Amino acid sequence: MKVRPPRAWTTALHCLLVSGLLVEAFEPVSTSLLLGTGAAAVLGRKLYHYLYETCDTNWLSFNATGLKNDLNTKLYGQHVAAEVIIKAVTGFMNNKNPKKPLVLSLHGWTGTGKNFVSQIIAENIYEKGMTSSFVHLFTATAHFPHEAHTDTYKTQLQEWIRGNVSICPRSMFIFDEMDKMHPGLIDSIKPYLDFYDNLNGVSYRQAIFIFLSNAGGENIVQVALDFWREAREREEIQLKDLETALSLSVFNNKNSGFWHTSLIDKNLVDFFVPFLPLEYKHIIQCGLAEMVSKGHAPDKEVVETMARDLNYFPKEERVFSMQGCKVIPSRLDFYI
Repeated sequence: MKVRPPRAWTTALHCLLVSGLLVEAFEPVSTSLLLGTGAAAVLGRKLYHYLYETCDTNWLSFNATGLKNDLNTKLYGQHVAAEVIIKAVTGFMNNKNPKKPLVLSLHGWTGTGKNFVSQIIAENIYEKGMTSSFVHLFTATAHFPHEAHTDTYKTQLQEWIRGNVSICPRSMFIFDEMDKMHPGLIDSIKPYLDFYDNLNGVSYRQAIFIFLSNAGGENIVQVALDFWREAREREEIQLKDLETALSLSVFNNKNSGFWHTSLIDKNLVDFFVPFLPLEYKHIIQCGLAEMVSKGHAPDKEVVETMARDLNYFPKEERVFSMQGCKVIPSRLDFYI
C-alpha cells in the first residue's frame, strides 16, 4: 500500500503546478532553489501522478495472484463462479488488444456473494478498489427510480460512460439490481459493449462491465437441488449445467432487466456466472470470517448458534440458506 503525503503537500503542489513551476520543498533549510521550467514540469507531473489517482500503472495494476487467492479463500461455496471469474478476468487483463469490453453477468439469490466478487475484482485491479474514481457503481432503485424518465436515464448513462472511458479506458462499470432495471434501459449502452474499434474517437475495448441480478436464481437453485437429491457432490456442478438455461430464463424474464435485450441476442455478455445457494457449512465459514473482521477471536460455538437460527430450505431437510451471508454482519452482533 502506498503511503500518501499530508493533504497540505497536495494543495501546495497543485498551486505550484498551475503556475508551471515547482519550488524545492523537501529541503527545509534552503527554499531558494528554483528549478528550470522544463525540469519542474517533469518532476511536477511525476509527483502529481503519485499524489492524485491517475489512469496509469501507479494506480492500476492487475494482481492475478491476488484475485485467484481472494476468490479461493474468501468466497465460500461458489466454485463455479470463482473458476469462471478467475479465467475471464485474468484472460481479459492479460490481453493487450481485446476485441471488446469484458461483460460479466452475475446471477443468484441475495447473499450468495455477487457484490463481494465485484469488490474483489476491483481491489485486484485498482489501488483504491471500489473507491477508485475509475470504478462506477449504479444501483437501479437509486439511480434509475422512475420508469417515466427512462429516456433521460438512457442519455445520462451514455454520456457518463463515454465521458469516463475517455478519461480512463480501463474503467469498470457495475450495475446492481438488474432485476429492478426498467426494460430497455440497458440496451442504451449496447454500442459500448460491441466489437467496435472506437465510437466517435473513443475505444471501449479495455473497459469492464459487470451486471448483478437475482434473476435466474430459481433455475440455479433447482439445479443445486437436483444434484443434492441425486446424492451428487455440489462440486460436480459445472458452468455447462447452468449457463444456457440461465441466459434463456433471464432473456425471457420481464423482470430481469435483460428482457429481450440485444445484449443477449447479440451475444455481447461474455459469461453468465451462476452463484449457488449456500449450505449450512458455508454460513459457518462466513460467520467465522465476520467475527475476525469485527476484531473478535473466531468462536465456532457462537457462529453455529447463529447459523441454526437462520432459515433454510427445503423446510424439512434445511439444506440451503434462504438469506445467505448477507445478514450475518448484523445477526452476529446479537450473539457475540
